Amino acid sequence: MKYIVTVAGREIEVDIEGDQVRVGGRSLSAALRRVPGTPLRYLLVDGRPSTLVIEGNGRGQWTIGARGERWDVEAVDERTRHIRSLTGATAGDRGAAPLKAPMPGLVVRVLAEPGQGVARGAGVVVLEAMKMENELKAPADAKVKTVRVRAGEAVEKGQVLVEFE
Repeated sequence: MKYIVTVAGREIEVDIEGDQVRVGGRSLSAALRRVPGTPLRYLLVDGRPSTLVIEGNGRGQWTIGARGERWDVEAVDERTRHIRSLTGATAGDRGAAPLKAPMPGLVVRVLAEPGQGVARGAGVVVLEAMKMENELKAPADAKVKTVRVRAGEAVEKGQVLVEFE
C-alpha cells in the first residue's frame, strides 16, 4: 500500500509490501513491533535497530520520538489523499498543540516559562523515563502559555506538560 508521509512540510512517498518498504525510490527491509504496555515501538530497518515512541493523534497524525528528537508526522494513504483533494479537506495545521508526556516518567528540568517564545524544535521539558533523559521539544514556533509541571514531578503518559498560545 502506498502512503504519503509529511514531516516538517516535506512529503515522502512510502510504499509498503510485507516487510519490504520503498522510500523515495529506495527499497528497504523493515519491521515494526510494539513493546507491550508502552508507547514504544521496536523498528528494524535493514538490520539496524531503533526504539521509537509513537503516539497517534487521530486522522493520520502521529507524534514520533527517538534519541531526544520529536517529530509531528502525517501519514495518509493514496485514497484518503485523493478524497481530500476532491473535497478540499486537509488535516489542517495543528499549530502549537499542547506538549504531552509520550510516556510515564519524572520531570528532570523545565526549560521554558510562561510568556517565553520558543522556536519549533527548542527544548521545553526534560523527562526521565526508563533511566534515560528525553528532551521534549516545542512542536511549533509559539509562546508558552502555561507550564503544568515542575522538576521532580512524576507524570503519566498523555499528561499535558506545557500549553502554547
